[in-house]
Amino acid sequence: MTPDSLHTRPDPDVILAQLTAETSRADRGKLKVFFGACPGVGKTYAMLTAAQVLHTQGMDVVAGVVETHGRRETAELMQRLDVLPRCRIEYKGHILEEFDLDAALRRKPQLILMDELAHSNAPGSRHPKRWQDIMELLGAGIDVYTTVNVQHVESLVDVIGKITGVRVLERVPDHVIDQADEMVLVDLPPEELLQRLREGKVYISHQAERAMEHFFRKGNLLALRELALRRTADRVDGDVRAWRREKSVTTVWPTRELVLVCVGPGPDSEKLVRRAARRANQTGAPWHAIAIETPSMHNLPEAARVRVINILKLAQEMGANTANLSGPDPVEVAVAYAHEHNLGTLLVGRDRYRRLPWQHGFAERLGRLAPDLELLQIAREDDEQETTKPLPAPKSRGPTVWRPHLLSLLNVALATIVSTPLRDHLDLANIVMIFLLAVVFTAIRSGRGAAVLAAFLSVAAFDFFFVPPRFSFAVSDVQYLVTFAVMLTVALVVGQLTAGLRFQVLTARKRERRIQALYEMSRDLSSAMRVEQIVEICQRFIKRGFNASMAVFVNGQERLQLADGSANLGAVDPGIAQWSFDHGQNAGLGTDTLPSAHALYVPLKAPTHLCGVLALVPDEATWQLPMEQQQLLDTSATLIAIAMERIHYVALAKDAQVSMESERLRNSLLSAISHDLRTPLTVITGLAEAMQMATPTLPEPHAGLAKAIRDEVSHTITMVNNLLDMARMQMGNIVLNRGWQTLEEVIGLSLSNCAPLLTRHVVRVELAAGLPLLELDTGLMERVFNNFLENAAKYTPPGSIVTIAACQDGAFVKVSVSDNGHGVPPGMEKKLFEKFTRGKVESTVAGFGLGLAIVRTIVEAHGGSVWAESPPEGGSRFVLLLPIGNLPDMPEETDG
Repeated sequence: MTPDSLHTRPDPDVILAQLTAETSRADRGKLKVFFGACPGVGKTYAMLTAAQVLHTQGMDVVAGVVETHGRRETAELMQRLDVLPRCRIEYKGHILEEFDLDAALRRKPQLILMDELAHSNAPGSRHPKRWQDIMELLGAGIDVYTTVNVQHVESLVDVIGKITGVRVLERVPDHVIDQADEMVLVDLPPEELLQRLREGKVYISHQAERAMEHFFRKGNLLALRELALRRTADRVDGDVRAWRREKSVTTVWPTRELVLVCVGPGPDSEKLVRRAARRANQTGAPWHAIAIETPSMHNLPEAARVRVINILKLAQEMGANTANLSGPDPVEVAVAYAHEHNLGTLLVGRDRYRRLPWQHGFAERLGRLAPDLELLQIAREDDEQETTKPLPAPKSRGPTVWRPHLLSLLNVALATIVSTPLRDHLDLANIVMIFLLAVVFTAIRSGRGAAVLAAFLSVAAFDFFFVPPRFSFAVSDVQYLVTFAVMLTVALVVGQLTAGLRFQVLTARKRERRIQALYEMSRDLSSAMRVEQIVEICQRFIKRGFNASMAVFVNGQERLQLADGSANLGAVDPGIAQWSFDHGQNAGLGTDTLPSAHALYVPLKAPTHLCGVLALVPDEATWQLPMEQQQLLDTSATLIAIAMERIHYVALAKDAQVSMESERLRNSLLSAISHDLRTPLTVITGLAEAMQMATPTLPEPHAGLAKAIRDEVSHTITMVNNLLDMARMQMGNIVLNRGWQTLEEVIGLSLSNCAPLLTRHVVRVELAAGLPLLELDTGLMERVFNNFLENAAKYTPPGSIVTIAACQDGAFVKVSVSDNGHGVPPGMEKKLFEKFTRGKVESTVAGFGLGLAIVRTIVEAHGGSVWAESPPEGGSRFVLLLPIGNLPDMPEETDG
């Protein structure tokens, strides 16, 4: 095969797009992704090996973030590579080490290694995700090597979650991986990976055992490996298509068994679609289904056109990539689409028997035009056995059917009348031109069939009125037969070409109108700030484009409800709208679900969720959507859904901004009030103590009043301190002064502080033996237990039992403070830890309801968690988990 047969003249638009893309990539760094099925397959090792090769060749390579996970062979590959120091970020009392993006941009190496593409950066970093750091590095012209596992790919999260039972939170958008200049699959058979786990090369021993029982089960590994291979194959397939477009290769390369189905109005189309879907499921390859709009389709009954739309929808629901194309010759359109998308197999129905020798079926013409394509012909059903109902015959539309033919007759008659007085002044060849002009005019106005009729009538009129002997179809010279043949041939060719051009113009106008309508709608929707404005825009657009009235349903608290500004149309059934919303499918008029309804219901699908339902009530009794109108409606519904979602998120952002501002003002007010109250309260306390000290024998009731003043002021100072602490914590000013302490010591300090409050209660301490040391801020943690004990003293009757228990629970120490009092009110278990919330609203106990909010803030700052619960035996229980942490090695004592 010669190169000329493989390549055709390049498309100038394609070349321009390639030059533009190359120019934009010229100053941008290159991204190489090492892709694996799961942890432990060797992605980091492969990345470091490739980096070492480039380093030995003299390239400036820097390790930005490389996680060796304690693997010796991986750490050895880090030698001789410059390692970029990490920046330190303080978060909730912890010091976290993250990638230093600014240092990397200042250093600007030729290549930087960035492990774990899906990593989430610590709060306070410039970007929330590491892949965003990489995008900035690439924009600065720095090449990047990175690694990622298949479970982090955004589009596969749900699939992998169903397989493994684990929903991954750290994800990478698909477009990031698709933008990679190179993708390397690092693969390892499941048996070898499990062996590496047993040998402790992936996780330490006890972690490896848990991993093999859960995520690293062999079935999971096989499924993850298949997904990684398929994702890589899709990437390679995209690279092949890009190279073919760049080199203008038109022949099909059968790298994958990709199937194309052409959908038509025939009874076999549905069978073809289902057969293609089964074949695609067996091979795992994507497949395509197209519908081709030709001039002949305009003459089909509306039922046939609706059948094409429904079959194309069926193909899309079964996983096909669908497209609606147009052209004068369906064979040429199908072959061009197959070549453009590198589809090597065409699935078609078997041709019917020829009625005339020169008639060729669709499959036969495909074989002649594209010998490089594989054709699979599916057997037809016998007419008696066909399950699909035959298409109804076109209904007679009276004079409209004969109008094009009548126009062709009038055009030829007009050409005859115009040519008659010119017979003596013009040659017969010029008279022929006048008749050809009539054929062209007929083709422009009335299409192919009328143009063919005009061609034959022109030849007959020319022979009868102008060729001697006149007014007879006889000819005096045999040469006129050649003239008639040439005239007829030219008339037919010109008529067909003109009619084809007319069809293309009409198609282009329809597309232009659809695009213009979508542009105007999207432009208006982009400026809409309320749902009422969206409804108004939709009403105007639907009325003009679909000749129908409309109503919009939005998601309410429990069920759909009419949107503000939407008319309450009597033909709209809220029950059908709710079904369409719940199932995410079209329903009502013209669909398979309740087709006898008076309205069509279209779900409004936004990228993240369903926003509502669009209901269309046609103004005409016989209302059907052609194929192009159906696509226009689907696109319009998507635009409406996106606009409604945008308004929803704008409202959420405004509410969040108002809440943040309100919180900031409230914290500032609390802080100011607390500072202003502490000084006079301190003075009052001093005066009360001075009264008691100055007159030890102060008589009653003055001595009791002085003591009561001191106690109440002390209690008020405690509440003011709580206000001040809460404001400081909300502003992020909490700093932990950590130290390794025993839990027994901290609880003992709290019991000593709260002893006066617990004189009429029974306190039990049940600490398990051998509890580890905890890294705590002793002062703040003492406040935590003080709040628990103070609440127990306030809200339980005298004689109640307060129990403090602690035990080790995995990597945490679990501490509980329980009592046998009245218990936590139902439904208040979580709300108790919110600010200004109290367990009993009607309680006469003084306080602001800040104690447990402070407890939660302190515990979370230590990396723990806290919650309330109601035990079955009654009372209440407050539980907190505190992380054990890694106790530093103690220096060994030496003699002397």
